[in-house]
Amino acid sequence: MSDPRPIGIFDSGMGGLTVMRALRDRLPNENFIYLGDTARLPYGTKSGDTVTRYAVQAARALIARDIKMLVVACNTAASVALPILQTALEPLPVIGVIAPGAAAAVAAAKEGPIAVIATEGTVKGGAYVRAIQALSPRMPVVQQAAPLLVPLAEEGLVRGEIARLAVERYLKPLLATLPRPRALVLGCTHFPALKEMIASVAGPDVTLVDSAQTTALSVARMLAEQGLLNDAPGGSALFLATDAPDRFANVGEIFLGSPIDPGSVEVVDL
Repeated sequence: MSDPRPIGIFDSGMGGLTVMRALRDRLPNENFIYLGDTARLPYGTKSGDTVTRYAVQAARALIARDIKMLVVACNTAASVALPILQTALEPLPVIGVIAPGAAAAVAAAKEGPIAVIATEGTVKGGAYVRAIQALSPRMPVVQQAAPLLVPLAEEGLVRGEIARLAVERYLKPLLATLPRPRALVLGCTHFPALKEMIASVAGPDVTLVDSAQTTALSVARMLAEQGLLNDAPGGSALFLATDAPDRFANVGEIFLGSPIDPGSVEVVDL
């Protein structure tokens, strides 16, 4: 039986729209509700307790819209709050972006090493290291917090000298480690907006791993297994933001890859 209920997605800001973009490409019949907590971003510099509280509040707001699945499209929130959300919201399916990203990294660099750039919170929590080494226990993993990349992405400063200098600051020491990393995980959903610049600095011998595509695969698989797919053609999108809906629409286009009607962005209070 077809299930037209929407898939809920949340992130600290607009970065999770990269995940939504991949989901829409793979699941064009599905309806989506996206929540960007733009009033309180970034999550990556906040404590685990605070991020968990924010994640629970975002999840509740989406559940109130009768979602059939929750996608935690924020790496920081997934790294600290995913098990809590999965337990608290059962039987609602809850998927994060870290496990799919780790699987893609191991597949891309079977012998390693694997490098990870992420927010401070994700790096300190070690979620990618645990997820990668759960799949490949001896895999060497090096990490680097890259907090400046989040506001650059949110401001749309993804090209030019400022973006290059910021990317070089974080990547050059990381990629100078020996042996040189074979794969680089973009461990924040904001970072794919800077993918072109990151690839230029990293060079052609380093495979970039964007968890959005593998997350979309995991979501499609789980929907099929649980009989939750929507077979009716169409697909719709509703956007929720906790602040600055016009800015969300304007800058969000960079992440989503298509225009966002400002009239489709609803302001909510968590």
